[in-house]
Amino acid sequence: MNNFTYQNTTAIHFGADQIAAITDSIPKDKKVLVTYGGGSIKSNGVYDQVVAALSEHNWDEFSGIEPNPQYDTLMKAVERIRAEGFDYLLAVGGGSVVDGTKFIAAAVNFAGEEAWDILAKQASVESAIPLGCIMTLPATGSETNIGAVVTRGKDKLAFMNPLVRPQFAVLDPQTTLSLSERQTSNGVVDAFVHVMEQYLTYPVNAKIQDRFAEGILLTLIEEGPKLIADLQDMEARTNVMWAATQALSGLIGVGVPQDWATHMIGHELTGNFGVDHGRSLTIVLPALMQVCREEKKAKLLQYAERIWNITEGCDDARIDAAIEKTKQFFSQMNTPVSLSEIDLTAADIDTAMTSLEAHGMTKLGENGSIDLARSRKIYETAL
Repeated sequence: MNNFTYQNTTAIHFGADQIAAITDSIPKDKKVLVTYGGGSIKSNGVYDQVVAALSEHNWDEFSGIEPNPQYDTLMKAVERIRAEGFDYLLAVGGGSVVDGTKFIAAAVNFAGEEAWDILAKQASVESAIPLGCIMTLPATGSETNIGAVVTRGKDKLAFMNPLVRPQFAVLDPQTTLSLSERQTSNGVVDAFVHVMEQYLTYPVNAKIQDRFAEGILLTLIEEGPKLIADLQDMEARTNVMWAATQALSGLIGVGVPQDWATHMIGHELTGNFGVDHGRSLTIVLPALMQVCREEKKAKLLQYAERIWNITEGCDDARIDAAIEKTKQFFSQMNTPVSLSEIDLTAADIDTAMTSLEAHGMTKLGENGSIDLARSRKIYETAL
């Protein structure tokens, strides 16, 4: 196991009716800006609960944060905060709202020339407005981590900074009951691939991290299809919500090599063709597993045995079976496993490759061995 330092300071309020906990989680002397997306929180009862919980606070709202939050939208919030003196942020929504709010928190006091440099140049962030969140779409794990992804046109970039880790997160599975099948399935597979990015690399004898990761994968495989069968299955929603948080809280990633190539390659499908983030991942991951099967061999075999109970046959046969099982699970979640399923062809690969190179994604993977030629091979394998 590699050396590591781990700290996660986010307080989690988990369970039914926990939105009320924000009353005491946000200091009463703070001027709060509530951020959210398209307004679904007003139809599912979440907004009313927030209003009640903030009855003793000075607060206002900023809406319209998109899926794959857009830089220009977020900068409007930054300008308003600067003008009106808000000093606490409350993100209410899914991972995009939380990610966007993290960027807003970092951008308000950014001293550089343009706040986009936080993402494009990984410019230093020296201070950030404190924030909390109410998570209504389990998927990204953004509610307890230090990362965020923001989009500007076709550019989808990430930054990480401990200053934007939410001070608290409310996880009430009841808030997810209004999610559509597509939103639900996207969330499940997003969490699944988050685990795989930290697990499917090479062994470093990190037994706790491996077992925790496998437990999350098995939970998602067990509970995800239940939600496809019944979107109102509260027990499944509860387990999926906690699994998604733990998939990217940082715990399973400490002391182990991490990959993230599936995300980087998938981002170009989202940026260029508008593919849902979760669906981009289910297209790319099986192809990446195939192309990178030699360097990932040991963990692929472990994954085959521990997740899918595949113990018979030669190494190649077991790996093939594990990849096929993964594709079957994604298909069971009604997400695509090939570019052809979303009407993309070989001609579209050039567009994705041009963007990948422009974003400097030329040495991806846990070993930096996924160069542009191998990324192209992954896209081609995904056809």
